[in-house]
Amino acid sequence: MSRQIYVSVDIEADGPIPGPYSMLGLGAAAFDLGSPTPRVPISTFEAALHPLPEAGQDPDTMRWWATQPKAWAHVQKNCEHPAVAMARFVTWLDALPGKPVFVGYPVTFDFLFVYWYLRYYGHGSPFGFQGLDIKTLAMTKLNLPYKQCTKRRFPKRWFAGGVPHDHTALADAIGQGVLFVNIMQDG
Repeated sequence: MSRQIYVSVDIEADGPIPGPYSMLGLGAAAFDLGSPTPRVPISTFEAALHPLPEAGQDPDTMRWWATQPKAWAHVQKNCEHPAVAMARFVTWLDALPGKPVFVGYPVTFDFLFVYWYLRYYGHGSPFGFQGLDIKTLAMTKLNLPYKQCTKRRFPKRWFAGGVPHDHTALADAIGQGVLFVNIMQDG
């Protein structure tokens, strides 16, 4: 079996679904559970994307963005065409030393955007059709019903070594990746 590299992915968007709305930021951090320092990413990726030309902005999402001026400013810097960003992302994934496994929190939101953008811009999905959901993993460790499994119920030790969640894609991907590794290593 080939080596698996766990790629924690976080996206920022201006709406709830891709196509009618745009992915504005993509951050990814690759973790190797077999590494001597598994909580340290072996590689990272970040891109700020121009909005899709035919897309709009969701009013509810934009009201939320108005409460996050630092994160909004971050996602507006150094934007590139989505086709360029996705090609760079695939190249980055292909250079990882193993098969990438998509990890998200929540996986359904982030995977939806990444998969759609990969396909829309002519790439296959290096992740296949699946992703690992951190909340579901935590649910199994805590033996709680899914809807009751929230971060405030997670043991503090699961956040050790992480970075603050600030709604910038790369920082959030790293924080989620450290959370994932900590959960996996918690007997």
